Amino acid sequence: MQAHLAAQDDDMWYIITAAATIEGTPQMVEKHRFEWTAEDKKKANLDTVAKDILYKTLDKNMFAKIKTCTTAKKIWEKLTQLCEGNDQAKENNLTVAIQKFDNAKMKPGETLAEFDERFSGIIIELISLGKDYSNREISLKVMRALPENRT
Repeated sequence: MQAHLAAQDDDMWYIITAAATIEGTPQMVEKHRFEWTAEDKKKANLDTVAKDILYKTLDKNMFAKIKTCTTAKKIWEKLTQLCEGNDQAKENNLTVAIQKFDNAKMKPGETLAEFDERFSGIIIELISLGKDYSNREISLKVMRALPENRT
């Protein structure tokens, strides 16, 4: 999402993530519309475009949860909270992902390509939760996960 928003305009991602107090970054300014400078109008437009992009990526259920948010930054914060949860939820998700990694075995009838896709999904999930395994650890796990005899 970050790359998509930044591809629209270099400042768009900053509209979503930058704190209003950071010098030199775009920020929303509470003024009457007739008082807006060209820079204020650009920031407001970037926020509107970012909201539009975020809206288009959501299903009806998720949209209903963020529709009251007034800025792209607030939408992003709400989505982060909804998808990542609090610290306890993150810890629980990490524990489950580690268990998936530890218990990963190639299933009977599963092709190597299917196993690779499933195992890669587990690795991606772990990385997104902040857990990083070395290539050696991953290779050893894959070798242990394969069946002893392939016929």
